[in-house]
Amino acid sequence: MKRSKAPTTRRAEIQQLYQSYSAGMTSLPASALLKFLHKEQMELTADEDTAESLIDRYEIEETARENRSMTFEGFLRYMESKVCCVFNQAHTSVYQDMDQPLTSYFISSSHNTYLTGDQLIGKSHLDAYVWALRKGCRCLEIDTWDGPDMEPIVYHGYTLTTKILFKDVITTVAQHAFEVSPYPVILSLENHCSQQQQEVMAQYLVSILGDMLLTAPLDHLAGGELPSPNEKKVVIAEALSDLVIYTRSVKFIGFSHSRDHQSHFENTSMAEKKARKLASGSGLNFVQHNQRFLTRIYPAGSRMSSSNYNPQEFWNVGSQLVALNFQSLGLPMDLNDGRFQDNGGCGYVLKPAVLLPSDRSFDPICSRHRLKPTHLLLKVISGSNLPVSRSNKGLDPFVRVEIHGIPSDSRKKNTQTVKNNSLSPHWDSDMNFIISVPELCLIRFCVRDQTGLLSSEFVGQYTLPFTSMMKGEPQGSTRCRISSHNTVEPSLNFPNHPQCQHNRRLLLLLLFDIENNIFCLYNTSVCCKRMHFLSQLPFFSTSRLPLGASPVSRRMQPGSSFPLHLCLVFLKTALDICLAHTNTHQLPAPQ
Repeated sequence: MKRSKAPTTRRAEIQQLYQSYSAGMTSLPASALLKFLHKEQMELTADEDTAESLIDRYEIEETARENRSMTFEGFLRYMESKVCCVFNQAHTSVYQDMDQPLTSYFISSSHNTYLTGDQLIGKSHLDAYVWALRKGCRCLEIDTWDGPDMEPIVYHGYTLTTKILFKDVITTVAQHAFEVSPYPVILSLENHCSQQQQEVMAQYLVSILGDMLLTAPLDHLAGGELPSPNEKKVVIAEALSDLVIYTRSVKFIGFSHSRDHQSHFENTSMAEKKARKLASGSGLNFVQHNQRFLTRIYPAGSRMSSSNYNPQEFWNVGSQLVALNFQSLGLPMDLNDGRFQDNGGCGYVLKPAVLLPSDRSFDPICSRHRLKPTHLLLKVISGSNLPVSRSNKGLDPFVRVEIHGIPSDSRKKNTQTVKNNSLSPHWDSDMNFIISVPELCLIRFCVRDQTGLLSSEFVGQYTLPFTSMMKGEPQGSTRCRISSHNTVEPSLNFPNHPQCQHNRRLLLLLLFDIENNIFCLYNTSVCCKRMHFLSQLPFFSTSRLPLGASPVSRRMQPGSSFPLHLCLVFLKTALDICLAHTNTHQLPAPQ
């Protein structure tokens, strides 16, 4: 069979899909949209009300809305929206059981949180704590040393890193601890202070954190059990003996010693090298240890550049506090971000059942774990608007799909390389993975630029848990955004009555069209309608248009006729004015 020619752009691909369901009609009826949802998106519970709600949300044209149908522009908005993201939107909220002991969760953890750079001459800054907390981090490290005037300081000892005051760190934590997540924050205090300055530290913890600080055991808990994230949404100290309740740090001697002598409220910290040796040689024992106790893993001291290890190898054995240098971008932090975007980004992710106490034992090094493995079928179709290099040279992009899980599941596959195309590369590549423990796996989509026969450079990536991946037409194929910024809805202050809220909705969709180049699909008539709509907004002034544009814009009534390229220029400029009115450079994405 002769293979049909691949569409040249992502928009063409979606148009091809749209036309296959619209069957030659000028718009897509709700019944045909419902068929698309069932067949392509695997949304088997969708009904006609679901289809009509999508029309109400993404369709601008009044005639189409009245006829309960969707134009191609509306369909494209829907396909580019978060609803069609590969990440299951139900997982953007807390959905897991939050009443299990702390040992049952992976907990987002930071190492040397105060640093913004390397560990030799890097800068210590309070903003590093704000940044970590806003990323959902729930375990912060504070290295404390004696400072002048009885003021404990925080820095990387015996180096040229800059110093900040301990009391300022605690004040910052108090201000930002629960902005993103309501669940407990653990303060890992690496204490090098004298007894006198330790007392000062304790006073600051109590006086600044106040009721947020857990200072007494929860009396309703059974002995031998740590509290759950839901039990106490507070700050927990991990040092200073009088303030330690549930996370006293003790030296790790061996698994049998811990089993016989370690208390449930004691945790152990170990460097990556020791943890790696234990994970590879005693994986089963490590898993069982982490079912009873909290374990914190931290990067080797030799990582003076603040580089990171791969956290997956320690999640595989159930370690809860796998601490990374949050300031260092790269694969490890990509995996960390992917892991902890799950469960609403709250910083606590329930460990899979294979790592929780049960009658079955689990060793991640073992190659066989279940009789029936999971088959993951992916089609990497295309990309659009990839970031160009600083030299503005064209990209030769390819996509690498990586599976990160237990050793026997971890692998990667590449698409073919598309030459000199960053605007709309088309790969149309099928991939098949066999996974034995999918609940531990992360899927990473990485776009790279082929720079030589055996060399390539990073362009962008997106990582998510296997269990958060959606099925369907865009999911697992075309809907993995590689940009690193988050879209934020501007604050458009329209009075709260129907017509003004309708105007607000239209403006949001128009701004969304600009971000995704959907406005380029407008014909002259649509441009005139949109321009007329914008000119009626109270904050819009035609005097702010480019020289010569104002007289034309005033004549752009519905039904007017002007060269399409002029219409698009005026409309783009008008939308830029509206965007400037929002006091933000970030564009909204319809939810």
